[in-house]
Amino acid sequence: MSFGDVLEPLAAALRFAGGRPGDVLAALGRHLTLAGAALAIALLLGVPLGLLAARRYALAERLVALAAALRVVPSLAILFVAVPFLGIGFGPALLALTVLAAPPVLLATVAGLRGIDAQVIGAAQGMGMSPMQVLRRVELPLAAPVLASGVRTASVEVIASATLAAFIGAGGLGDFITLGFQMNRPEIMLVGAVPVAGLAILSESSFGLLDRRLARWRA
Repeated sequence: MSFGDVLEPLAAALRFAGGRPGDVLAALGRHLTLAGAALAIALLLGVPLGLLAARRYALAERLVALAAALRVVPSLAILFVAVPFLGIGFGPALLALTVLAAPPVLLATVAGLRGIDAQVIGAAQGMGMSPMQVLRRVELPLAAPVLASGVRTASVEVIASATLAAFIGAGGLGDFITLGFQMNRPEIMLVGAVPVAGLAILSESSFGLLDRRLARWRA
């Protein structure tokens, strides 16, 4: 395969996207809305549950086991399981992506909090800090690098898996991938696949940078 054979589909994809800028931007906005909403809900659920689990070992065992089990379930399977109960569209896709994103956040929260030296917490309590002050000023800042790693993992998985939402009519960049597959036109598939890959790389790089800065700050 020559270099020209690689460039030709990309050039064709650019021509296709250039003829439909409104459709591409709408699909991109839908994709970002779906992925961003799922990640936000995962944080709202995963972090409090992780805080609770870090303090209750019996509950932690159940939640960690559940989170580990959900991590091995394919996101496409979750989508199709949600369809009979919620129908098709944005809602089932959001539910499936939230189920996909919540376990890494929960596991990272538990790992981050349990990795804190007990002597540090004891010193904070000895200074007269209340439990909420210890959590806000000591535990969460020290657990932040591990939590950021979990959010990074969740964000990449959600951005990539949001393409599957097209299978149940939720829209997004996956529409171009499914359309190109149905028509056997690789250039249309690339209109969806290339932005998704770019978003995943951007998310990985951004959260990776945040992770490294938090790690240096903690050190």
